[in-house]
Amino acid sequence: MASGRGAFWRATPAARASVCCRRSRARRSCPREPAMKAPPFAYHDPRSRDDLIGLLAELENAKLLAGGQSLVPMLNFRVVAPDHLIDINRIPDLAGIRLSADDVVLGAMTRQCDLHASAELAATAPIIRQALAHVGHFQTRSRGTIGGSCCHLDPAAELPALCALLDAEFDVAGPNGARIVKGGDWFKGYLESALEEREYLQSIRLRRWPAGHGYGFSEYARRRGDFAIAGAGALLEFAEDARIGRAAIVVFGVEPAPIRLVEAERTLVGQTFSEALLAEVAAQASALDAMADVHVSAAYRRRLAGVVTRRALAEAARPAREAV
Repeated sequence: MASGRGAFWRATPAARASVCCRRSRARRSCPREPAMKAPPFAYHDPRSRDDLIGLLAELENAKLLAGGQSLVPMLNFRVVAPDHLIDINRIPDLAGIRLSADDVVLGAMTRQCDLHASAELAATAPIIRQALAHVGHFQTRSRGTIGGSCCHLDPAAELPALCALLDAEFDVAGPNGARIVKGGDWFKGYLESALEEREYLQSIRLRRWPAGHGYGFSEYARRRGDFAIAGAGALLEFAEDARIGRAAIVVFGVEPAPIRLVEAERTLVGQTFSEALLAEVAAQASALDAMADVHVSAAYRRRLAGVVTRRALAEAARPAREAV
């Protein structure tokens, strides 16, 4: 599935220059026959899950097309060159939002704009709507899907981070049957999920938090809608004595995959929220093994990890603070 964010292509200047040179030579050659920017591929348009599984069993070197917000740019830049493109947009039962007493089940082909617009989802898991406001722009959210983002797994993507925060389970299927992948096993590394070559993602199950829980989300990007340099989400549940009974914290954009701050969560449980406690957790986030890239150094990203974690936690603690 393709990601729900804009173009994945974040290459070095030399790589971009090489692409531009190839384009320039192609224009000068003026071929008589029109040429695609993407490499040639066979297009397939299944209308049911059975049709999709049949294609996955039969075809070699195939890619699934969901929203296309990352896959199409990668095709056009020839970063990937599949022999077959399987468009799963016309399989009707791969999209939808289903709520139960304990869980929220999101079809893999559910558009990000539909998640953002769902009043039921906003009441049940309000942090999802809050985070989606940071995902790309309205135009990309109208095409991007939650499944595409969770299969592409850009380190800066918000939706995979939310799945890690909400203890997601991923329902995948293929010619060899269906299986459930726990959230902790889904994230294998940089742009790598647990999805096998001939499998597809059917749905994502998220754990519901009780009504009245605190939530907070913060990220830093150079411009609104850009890829996050660092981001964090937090959920807090308070007991009647205002002590923290349950906590979940995720940091993304810092390491190759979103990471739960398990030790920080343990630090919070049983404590009364305070500035000192907030500083202690932020310090743990600042100790992550951050990536360096063309945008920022690892040290700068570590610093940001602490800042956004502090902001997300402070926002999540607001219900307890207002009750005092």
